[in-house]
Amino acid sequence: MTRLLQVMAGAPNGGAEVFFTRLAGALSEIGYPQKVVIRQNRDRYRQLQENGVDVTEMGFGGRFDFFTTRKLKKLALDYQPDIVLTWMTRATQKMPSGNFKHVARLGGYYDLEKYKKCDCLIGNTRAIVNYMTDQGWPSDRTIYIPNFVDERRGLPLERSTFDTPAGAPVILALGRLHENKGFDVLLEALSDLPDVFLWLAGEGPQKRFLTRMANNLKVSDRVRFLGWRLDAPNLLATADALICPSRHEPLGNVILEAWAQERPVIAAASDGPKELIQNGKNGFLCEIDNASNLADTIQKILSDSGLAKEIARDGAKTYKSNFSKNIVVGKYQDFFEKVVQ
Repeated sequence: MTRLLQVMAGAPNGGAEVFFTRLAGALSEIGYPQKVVIRQNRDRYRQLQENGVDVTEMGFGGRFDFFTTRKLKKLALDYQPDIVLTWMTRATQKMPSGNFKHVARLGGYYDLEKYKKCDCLIGNTRAIVNYMTDQGWPSDRTIYIPNFVDERRGLPLERSTFDTPAGAPVILALGRLHENKGFDVLLEALSDLPDVFLWLAGEGPQKRFLTRMANNLKVSDRVRFLGWRLDAPNLLATADALICPSRHEPLGNVILEAWAQERPVIAAASDGPKELIQNGKNGFLCEIDNASNLADTIQKILSDSGLAKEIARDGAKTYKSNFSKNIVVGKYQDFFEKVVQ
C-alpha cells in the first residue's frame, strides 16, 4: 500500500485544519500507512494521537526558518513516503524535494506560482480546479476531491444553554468572523425578523464590529456570540436553519455539516454554495449582500415546517450521495494509488 506523509502548517482554527484532522483520522481508521507533521498545536496533536495517527510537531516559522525544512527532509529520508500531501502554501513551501510525488491540497484561490514544484494539485471544489487549469496548470495533474464532515448525529441542546427562550426560532451561522463571511448582512436581516434568535459560532477580527452593529441595530438581545465551537453537530441539531451569508466562499463546509444533520440551508450565492445548492430543492440561494432577500428567505423557511423538512431531506440525500466519509476517503485512496502508478 502507498505510504503517505501529510504536512499541515495551518492556523489554530479553520476549515482546512479541521478537515485535515478529520481525513488523517479516517485514514488511520482503515489502517492506511501514514505519518503526519503539523505546526505546533497542543489540541490538534492530542486529537490526532487519540485517533491513532503518527504525528510530529515542527515550528513552521517564517521565510528564514530553515530548521523546519531540514527536519522535513530528514523525516522524508527516514520514512521514504511514496506521496507527500501538503496542505496550503506554507507547508508546500517548506517541504523539500525528494523521491516522492508531491501533491498539494488547496481549498481556495491561491497563488499557483508557489506550487510549481508540486506534481499534482487537489481542489476541494470544481470551481477551484477550474481556476487551476485557467491559470495554466495541466488538467491531467489536477483533481477534484470534496470534503466530508463530522457525521455523528448531533444531540439537541436546551435553548437555555445560550440564554434563548424555549420555543424561540433559532438560526445558526458558523465561521470565522471576517468580512468575507457576510455576518453583517445577516445581522441586518435579523432586524427584519423580530422573533428570531441568531447563534453565531466563531472567532475573528470582526468580533467587535459585529457586536457594535448588533447594538446599533437593536438586535443584540437576540444575538448570541458563541465563540469557536467544537460541537457543530449539536448546534445544528438544535437550530431551525443554517445560514451561510458569505460574500466569498470557495466551498461552504458548513453547508455539508448542515446537510449531514438534516437541517435546511440558506446561503448567499457565492462560488461554493452555488456549486452545492440546487435552489429550492436542497437549499435556498440568496443574492450576495442583500439583507432583505435573506430575511425574506429565512422567514419563508421558518414559517413553513413542511418546506423546511423537504429541503432538509433533499440536502441529506445530496450529502450521502456525494460527500459522505466513505465516498470521499475512497476518492483519496483511489487518487493516491493512481498517482504512484
